[in-house]
Amino acid sequence: MGLTNAQYDAIIKDYDNTRMENRHILEKRREYVYSHVDGYKELDDSVISVSMESVKKKLAGDQTAMNELHSLLDELRSMKKSLLVGAGFSEDYLDDIYTCPDCKDTGYIGSEKCHCFIKQITNILYDQSNIREFLKENNFTKLSTEYYSGEDLDLFNSAVEKSKQLINNFSVEKSNLLFFGTVGTGKSFLSGCVAKELIDKGYSVIYYSSIGLFELLAKETFHTGSKDDLYNLYDYLYNCDLLIIDDLGTETTNSFISSQLFALINERKLRKKSTIISTNLSLQEIRDRYSDRIFSRFVNSFTVCKLAGKDIRIQKKTNK
Repeated sequence: MGLTNAQYDAIIKDYDNTRMENRHILEKRREYVYSHVDGYKELDDSVISVSMESVKKKLAGDQTAMNELHSLLDELRSMKKSLLVGAGFSEDYLDDIYTCPDCKDTGYIGSEKCHCFIKQITNILYDQSNIREFLKENNFTKLSTEYYSGEDLDLFNSAVEKSKQLINNFSVEKSNLLFFGTVGTGKSFLSGCVAKELIDKGYSVIYYSSIGLFELLAKETFHTGSKDDLYNLYDYLYNCDLLIIDDLGTETTNSFISSQLFALINERKLRKKSTIISTNLSLQEIRDRYSDRIFSRFVNSFTVCKLAGKDIRIQKKTNK
């Protein structure tokens, strides 16, 4: 999904505004220099007149006209710089102004997006993901196996490996992950790790707690939402590159929620979009709480990762 057309257009408009603002700054600088640096405007005018005269000579057949022009322009540039420096300005004070010199505020270097454009995309993706703050502590730079041992460590390492496989193969294969197991064993952490890596690669990631997601869907369906708002929400949920539903099972389950969960999983599978779901429920509890068809989707369409052990958050507090 990446950016919507509206988001892309907004970035391009920002570049247009930046170039306009920088041209305005440059024009103000030039007006000030013209009025405060004696002789500078005359040198500027000379550049125009000398250039026009050289063009006339070339059209008349003078083969040396361009070489002479380059020599004269170099001399005029040197004189202009001397005047600027003598008046207390830097010699490049009236050079073109660029917020990003690499792309000259166009967003592109050749046909490739400039680093400044990619940064804007990443910022938008972080903002719409709902997890900018969450990812400061939940990413691979914070990964530690300190609180795992034995079989629990093997399970965690396996889940890390499957998370990295999803990331590394994301451009060619949109797979799904189900993290399940006991409380505080790294399920949400690994979801965050995957989210950060993919957002930084320019993919769109949407994160919701299970409670927050289904409350929003119910609100838009039954209460305040318009048809357009509801359509846009579903479009948002169905088409983002990665949807994360955290803490499945904490919501109050009913027929509406079960049908919405199935629709999300099924529609995203049909559209070949990735989904990560974390839950403290066991596989049997998932089957009992929801439906056989939802359980079947999990078993057949998701890579299932079990995590186990003591609650890491409690262990950290105990150690402190």
